[in-house]
Amino acid sequence: MDPSRNVLTRETLEAEERRHADPSWQAFMLLRVLFSVVVIIFGLDAFFNLLVDWKLFLAPWINNLVPGTAQQAMYAVGIIEIAAGITVAFRPRLGAYLVAAWLAGIIVNLVSIGYYGDVALRDFGLFIAALALARLAAAHDGRTPR
Repeated sequence: MDPSRNVLTRETLEAEERRHADPSWQAFMLLRVLFSVVVIIFGLDAFFNLLVDWKLFLAPWINNLVPGTAQQAMYAVGIIEIAAGITVAFRPRLGAYLVAAWLAGIIVNLVSIGYYGDVALRDFGLFIAALALARLAAAHDGRTPR
């Protein structure tokens, strides 16, 4: 490996400063941190039910499809959400689409219950934000400074 490639030049530092001042870079980082941290917190809470009793949000038809109890299904949900949050942190282009797909599933689940429309609407907003993160990640993830 060429050690000269690790040297920070004045041009590299200036390019980094320009990138960090770019509003789209800032939006990318804000959404990346949000969808990493919040999704992991929701995943962890599926095990502990500190925020809400998550199994109440599982549609009966889905509960009938999955093996085990509703709480066991929530454990699986928690694992998936933690994995999605970690994926957003390290591979935001992929992770953002994973979170968007997961949110779409949650929206279908909530709408099918019939009385969590407000939560489904909130999750639709998060779904759109996850898609925005995916688009921003296409421009910024792994980008070399200008």
